[in-house]
Amino acid sequence: MGWNIGTSGWSYGHWDSVLYPPGTPPWHRLGFYTSSFSTVELNASFYRWPRTTAFAGWRRRLPEGFAFSVKAPRGLTHAKRLYSPEAWAARIAEGWHELGPRRAVLLVQLSPHHARDDARLDWFLGALPPWIRVAVEFRHPSWHDPAVFGILRRHAAAYCIMSGAGLPCVLEATAQHVYVRLHGPDHHHLYAGSYSDPDLGWWAERIREWDAAGHEVFAYFNNDGEGNAVRNALTLRGMLG
Repeated sequence: MGWNIGTSGWSYGHWDSVLYPPGTPPWHRLGFYTSSFSTVELNASFYRWPRTTAFAGWRRRLPEGFAFSVKAPRGLTHAKRLYSPEAWAARIAEGWHELGPRRAVLLVQLSPHHARDDARLDWFLGALPPWIRVAVEFRHPSWHDPAVFGILRRHAAAYCIMSGAGLPCVLEATAQHVYVRLHGPDHHHLYAGSYSDPDLGWWAERIREWDAAGHEVFAYFNNDGEGNAVRNALTLRGMLG
């Protein structure tokens, strides 16, 4: 089905001279980003969910074939912990509709303090329109269980595969789409360090395997410090050809 390699976010001032020419204004960064990558994961939506008009604006600005993933708001995932999701689901669907052919995957990252609750997860996934592709990132260890994977499969939702300090790397494909977040190779701090070529080669093999099995893969580097995410994403993409 193919693969999509990008970064978590794009508007970082410290990416000047890494991805952007020095002094690039923030409103021009997306244009430079899309000339190098075909997908991105929007993280700012976690802190403040964008207006519907913003999604329509991104649809107009993004080139044909670009895949735009979006992180769900913390009001839903951390404050409400998925409880009573109907109002949030409707608001998310409005923005998602405006993205049109540019929409990729809605990332739902749960709080590390949110312990396993199968019924709540099941209800939440059932509240989302079926045309929204979803990936769920579980930070509490109690969620990593075959029964939870079964709930995801029933709703065609992806288990978010993680790489990062203190996070389990479980290679579980529960949907047609596979979602990978690479938070950095540092064993003590999240979002830190640069992946080595052997590490990236290992991930390239996993992506080829998922691709051969009929999955569409979305992989995002979240180790943005010092431009590591940009360099690692470009290297991995080069390895995949």
